[in-house]
Amino acid sequence: MKITFPHMGNLYIPLKAVFEELGAEVVVPPKSNKRTLELGTKYSPEGICIPFKLTLGNYIQSIENGADTLFMWSGCDVCRIGYYQALHKEILKNLDYSIQMVCVEPFKSIGEIKLFLHKLKRISSGANYLKLVTIFKKGISLIQQVDALDEMVCKVRARTEDHWTVDKVYASFQEAVSQSRGFQETTDVIEQYRRAFTEITVNTSKDIIKVGITGEIYSVVEPFINQDILRKLGQMGVEVYCSVTASEFIREQIDFLPFISSEKDEVHRAAKPYLDREIGGHARHTIGNTVRFGEKDFDGVIHLMPFTCMPEIVAQSILPTVAREKRIPILKLVLDEMTGEAGIQTRVEAFIDLLKRRKNFTKAGKDQ
Repeated sequence: MKITFPHMGNLYIPLKAVFEELGAEVVVPPKSNKRTLELGTKYSPEGICIPFKLTLGNYIQSIENGADTLFMWSGCDVCRIGYYQALHKEILKNLDYSIQMVCVEPFKSIGEIKLFLHKLKRISSGANYLKLVTIFKKGISLIQQVDALDEMVCKVRARTEDHWTVDKVYASFQEAVSQSRGFQETTDVIEQYRRAFTEITVNTSKDIIKVGITGEIYSVVEPFINQDILRKLGQMGVEVYCSVTASEFIREQIDFLPFISSEKDEVHRAAKPYLDREIGGHARHTIGNTVRFGEKDFDGVIHLMPFTCMPEIVAQSILPTVAREKRIPILKLVLDEMTGEAGIQTRVEAFIDLLKRRKNFTKAGKDQ
């Protein structure tokens, strides 16, 4: 078995380690790039969202590199992501690719976790359930470690004058972690580079702009689709906080377990005056986290959404009211295969300039 999975930010790091611990041969797809998007767009339905197209492109590139088993999340939910695997399977079948699909349902009960462990057992060729539970827990821990490192990088990049070193160290981390194998080696690499980032000189007293990123999870965490916006904002001296991450998404899936907690309830309470029910995707989180950013005195919010994403379109219509009542500026960026880097760069630079002027004006008013 040669198993692969689509890219979504750094989620490939824990997935790779999990499947290696199971004894499977892992084919990590090339980082999403222009060819990935071209392949996905060529064979996808025209009006479907760009995450679908990129994940399909990831699969095709992995199959070209020898993969025969595809891992994907699924489920009957109000977001179209639950149907990706069925459409992907049909498209790949029409392209004469012979593959197997391993799909994971949302974790809404102990029974669904047991079902997921059963699927892992098939991948591992019969590992006992104690080992599978241990691998499952270590995988969740690894997701949290990766997200914690990314959060640290965002803070360091915003507060240092040596952005080149930050980018160089992060690129080195990406190379090292891609060569690591299993949990222990991967954890050691993460810890090594965590220490490396603590050694970069930062200005802790720097008066920085703080921006929250909200929106559909794939658009927020996948740098190819969002034009690497986190790095660009950091190089402008902006501290970025992502409201949706892979680790928080997993915690929300399993927070019915007594030893797991998430921010889901707080986010839902914040969103309730504007949106009091689930409508799919991360729309409720977009509203709730924007409210929370306003209450925590963030300077602004950037809302990222794929073109044709219905939940985020609904959220987009509510956000002007949130912006007015919470007095927080919001920049909306709609992303698809036609999105140009120059256009995104210009709009983001103008938005950050607005936030800086607004902050200086507010500070001057308080000083008088």
